[in-house]
Amino acid sequence: MTLESGSLRLSRPVDLLRDHYLGEPDAQIVLVEYGSYSCKHCHAAHEVIADLRDRFGDRMMYVFRQLPIRGSDSARPAAELAELAGILEGKFWPVHDELMRRGPDFAEGELDELAVRFGLELTGPEVEQARERASARVDEDRASARESGARVTPSFFINGRRYEGAWDENALAEAMVGSLGHRIQSAALDFVRWGPSTGLLLLIMSLIAIAAVNSPIGPGFEHFWNLSAGLELGNFSFKLPLLDWINHGLLAIFFLVVGLEIKREFTIGHLASRRSAILPIAASIGGMALPALIYLSFIPTGPLSGGWGVPIATDTAFAIALIVLLGDRVPVELRVFLTAAVIVDDLIAIVVVAIFYSGKISVLFIGASIIITAALVIINRWNVYRPLPYAVGGILLWLALHEAGLHATLAGVILAVVTPTRPPGNLPALLAQAENVLQDEMRRAGEAVLRHGPSEPALRALDTIHDRIESPADKLLRNLEPWSSYFVLPVFALANAGVVLTTDVFAGHSVLMAAIILGLLVGKPGGDRRVFLRRSETWLCGQTFSVQLAAGVGSRVPGRDRVHNVAFHRRPGIPEYFRFCRSKDRRLYCIYCGGSRRGRDSFAQS
Repeated sequence: MTLESGSLRLSRPVDLLRDHYLGEPDAQIVLVEYGSYSCKHCHAAHEVIADLRDRFGDRMMYVFRQLPIRGSDSARPAAELAELAGILEGKFWPVHDELMRRGPDFAEGELDELAVRFGLELTGPEVEQARERASARVDEDRASARESGARVTPSFFINGRRYEGAWDENALAEAMVGSLGHRIQSAALDFVRWGPSTGLLLLIMSLIAIAAVNSPIGPGFEHFWNLSAGLELGNFSFKLPLLDWINHGLLAIFFLVVGLEIKREFTIGHLASRRSAILPIAASIGGMALPALIYLSFIPTGPLSGGWGVPIATDTAFAIALIVLLGDRVPVELRVFLTAAVIVDDLIAIVVVAIFYSGKISVLFIGASIIITAALVIINRWNVYRPLPYAVGGILLWLALHEAGLHATLAGVILAVVTPTRPPGNLPALLAQAENVLQDEMRRAGEAVLRHGPSEPALRALDTIHDRIESPADKLLRNLEPWSSYFVLPVFALANAGVVLTTDVFAGHSVLMAAIILGLLVGKPGGDRRVFLRRSETWLCGQTFSVQLAAGVGSRVPGRDRVHNVAFHRRPGIPEYFRFCRSKDRRLYCIYCGGSRRGRDSFAQS
């Protein structure tokens, strides 16, 4: 029983003159339940509510609102009977308690018998008016439930906020007293559910990095990211600067998540048709060719002409974050289009590095990468769904690609491709199987002694059922996506966005800067638009152009970072800022904004 996404707040505040409540009106804790008398889960929760009232006493006020379940002939009549009892005799709670004790299944005539037992007249003009009022109250509660995001029964609200945890007494009690852990969890959920949260967090981290680098702590801030970390086992040592661990290691998780999202779009999503799939690929090629041509048209043949690869790549992390920051104002189709296009851009950028710029490609590790990839494909074909082989293979592939001289984030994309998918299971059959396991455990719990929980065979059966409900690719995406959005990308921005703001770089470098900037801001959107195919009214030209501008944002991201880091490497006649960017693996921001303080110092010392 899960809740659909929607409001987290109670749409209609508790009205003491209208709502049915137990407890003191000024209680510190207000628990509102939307429930149904024909719902077996509500009957289980009824006992928990009774225990909570015993536990909290006058500190708790309990409110019940009607949400009759669909598919039951007795749900609506039972709800109206309880409301009628409250209107005619003020006996809502006695009837409510009796309905919860008898249900969830009611025999024919049982509700009429219950009305007679509590002295309710079911005929007469006044009764008909009361029935209409009772029916109207049920409709009001249902409308309130819908506006509050309560779609299933039972749904609980604690002090006006929807509760999404377990229904057992201890979990509910912890949420009701507002423990520190629960407050942190609630605040985190509120932030995550806010659409622009990912983009805003990335922007904040970028501003913090820029402020830190341009402050007195700048040298220490940059030195921190160059501290080495890694493993040492005897004579074996594998160490990288923290910056490389982030840009090559953590960002592989980001590319794995994005790759899984694109894989889903190419299989069952907006890019499932051949024409739709070709669109972002063609746009990526056009958006890389035109920037290179613009760059070469400005730069004459010479040492700077090798920098044509700088404006061709897309900054994936920041580009996607900008789209997310715009929220629902960007159509889903455009978001999918950009995400697919920038992934293709990065893959092409890696190929460009390998063919045109790399002088230290290791054929041995390239071969190892191919063998590992083939092994992952084979276990995928063998329908191996356990995550361990793919996790081990992904780590080995990352190491092989890194030692081969390629950007190791490519491992994330490859792992996304080979992660298995499978058709969804028969949900009704799986739910029936799970219910059968739980009922058998409940029966055994009542008969057995010296038992404190479900048996191991039952837990294994439930694990198997749970694994079958969701494919490995979907489960991996669901588990990794929050880490990618709220840890990997913010840390990446904090480590990479620090730029020393200076105008020194403009002196004598205007042509080079114009070539790069025009390649990014004109060539990237222009190249994408040349191959943009007309699909539907949703793809508005203005929105398309704005989205494509995001592809030209400058930052240090795999793809452009990798191309830039080799485009100017050790070429004679290159200005020192650009040569530093190459030799010290610095960011493209140096080209735009003038280079870092550490860059100038390090280059002078070298």
